[in-house]
Amino acid sequence: MRDFSQLSEREILALAIGNEEEDGRIYLDMAERLREDYPATANIFKEMAAEESEHRRELLELYREKFGDHIPLIRRQDVRGFITRPSIWQFPKPNIDDVRKIAESMEQETQRFYRNAAARATDVSIRKLLGDLADAEAEHEHRADALSESNLTADARSTEDKHAREQFMLQYIQPSLVGLMDGSVSTLAPIFAAAFSTGDTFAAFLVGAAASLGAGISMGFAEALSDDGSLTGRGTPYVRGVVTGLMTTLGGLGHTLPFLIPSLHMALIVAIIVVVVELSAISWIRWRFMDTSPLRATLQVAFGGALVFATGVLIGGG
Repeated sequence: MRDFSQLSEREILALAIGNEEEDGRIYLDMAERLREDYPATANIFKEMAAEESEHRRELLELYREKFGDHIPLIRRQDVRGFITRPSIWQFPKPNIDDVRKIAESMEQETQRFYRNAAARATDVSIRKLLGDLADAEAEHEHRADALSESNLTADARSTEDKHAREQFMLQYIQPSLVGLMDGSVSTLAPIFAAAFSTGDTFAAFLVGAAASLGAGISMGFAEALSDDGSLTGRGTPYVRGVVTGLMTTLGGLGHTLPFLIPSLHMALIVAIIVVVVELSAISWIRWRFMDTSPLRATLQVAFGGALVFATGVLIGGG
């Protein structure tokens, strides 16, 4: 691997040609991945790919004029400190905002590359072209805005943003809510049953910790294996599984930790307060993200929690 500062002008041009070709293909990959859900944004990336193709043509003409027809294979990974690019095809379901940020960072990195390359060039025509391409990359942000105005109308942007919110709901909010509800509600019975039956706060803590971790692992695997996201658009199953498992564990540990307090009476009071906070948070999330009325969300969650809590108390007290 060689440093960028060690490359000759011929090698820099060869690297730039490969860079423009790869960037164009990345933009086309973005367009293809976004075509179905975000057609207006996909058109923007197709036009940006066309611009990268024009840059590559200009570089090829100059290279042929200066060095002939053979272009050495110089890859990004062969140059230390050279700009890197993401593999869009590896993204399970690209987030629209993430893709736009990636495109912006690509233009900024390419601009820095051309600035540095132009500063090192001694040939006037090479220096001029590299400088012009650096200016062109700097203008791409404005060009992207112009493309957005022509392709991404207010209605199209509103539709895409709505779809992005729906994807966020399916991939993160819904699994988080399922996990939090299961962890907060299902662990109530074993924890309070252990507390009332043994009168030992540490024993209740052990039962709660085991129930929370076990439920987290179980729910995580259940969510990950239930749907690969290819048809429902719910995103990567592993991410959903991790989110669900962590939130399930968190929901159970919230009212388990108070049982580290030696006093059973105080531990019960604190645990009940934590349970009220947890159920209130669940009700708020359902109202905020699931379009459930505040009263309905509160009554549904409170009723379910009360049933499970009563079950634990009855079993433990009996």
